[in-house]
Formats: sequence, C-alpha cells, structure tokens
Amino acid sequence: MIQIDTSQNKKVLAHIYNEVSKELFGSGTTLLKVSIDQNIITFQAKHRRSPRSAALEGEDPGLKLEVDFKLSLLYKRKLKEKLEQELNLPIEAVLRDYDGATQRAFTNIVLVN
Repeated sequence: MIQIDTSQNKKVLAHIYNEVSKELFGSGTTLLKVSIDQNIITFQAKHRRSPRSAALEGEDPGLKLEVDFKLSLLYKRKLKEKLEQELNLPIEAVLRDYDGATQRAFTNIVLVN
C-alpha cells in the first residue's frame, strides 16, 4: 500500500493514470500532478481535447455533457481496477470531477484506513 509520499510512488501512479487515459481517449494528459496525503491520493490533470468532443460540443452540447459524464464514470471504474490490480491498493472510494470546458479533472482516491 502507498503511504509514503515519494517521487517514485508518484511516477507509478501517474503512469497508471495516463494508461487509463490512453486506453479511453487515445492520448495521455498534457499536465498531471500527483499528491499523496495520508490515505488520499489526488490527481490534478489537464486532458487533451479530442476532435470528436469538439465536434459534438458544437452540434449537440447536451449530448456532449452526457458523454463526458459517462466517460468519467468509466474512467473511475477503470482507474480503480488498475490501482487495485497493479498496486494492491485497498480503495474505499474514487471521486472525480471533470470540467469539459477546460479539460481539467481532479480525481481523489480514498484508501481504506
């Protein structure tokens, strides 16, 4: 379990986060910061805007919001699975907020105490 805030732990976590991003969106992040504070891991990310997302936003903004929401749920599930499988982390919750207008996401991983 990750409890120590080290650069090596942060690199591994960032790599896993970007793997999920590439798997779902075809590209990694343009900015990613990982912080560890006791039993909470926080990812601050800026994602790349996909051309399909921009096209959908112009054509049907409501549908784009719905797609963003569904993708965020999928992202949380896949990230949780990878962190549990690869790092054997005991995860209590994955909390994620994504802003489509700025492509920024904040993801908090709450570990079981």
